[in-house]
Amino acid sequence: RFEKRIYIPLPEDHARAAMFKLHLGSTPNDLKESDYRELGKKTDGYSGADISVIVRDALMQPVRRVQSATHFKKVKGPSLSNPNMMVDLFTPCSPGDPEAIEMTWMEVPSDKLLEPKVSMMDMLRSLASTKPTVNEQDLEKLKKFTEDFGQEG
Repeated sequence: RFEKRIYIPLPEDHARAAMFKLHLGSTPNDLKESDYRELGKKTDGYSGADISVIVRDALMQPVRRVQSATHFKKVKGPSLSNPNMMVDLFTPCSPGDPEAIEMTWMEVPSDKLLEPKVSMMDMLRSLASTKPTVNEQDLEKLKKFTEDFGQEG
């Protein structure tokens, strides 16, 4: 008995854009619809797994910013224990910010830390460091195999 092999092509740009949105889920971010479309276009040749890797790396970017920050500033935001109450929180900022206070994340009380939202810059930075796992030669081999023996899915 022979196994049937079906070639399933890489996702198209609109599907890749939807995958970015799906993987980000409810994580606080400031991406717009146009950003998702741009990410979909920029990831031609990327698989769903590749996009998952990009998003996972991008989700860590705000954490890295917090950990490497030398300055924080006070901002108003919802309390972690009571989202209806506005309190002073600390978020990383540039040392040149007029409201900057020199401190590390270890000095910020854990209930007073406001992590930055995931941004388009985070996504683009992660995209720049993540290459697609499927290369052109692999795609050619699959195409030839499908022409000779298989069928498309």
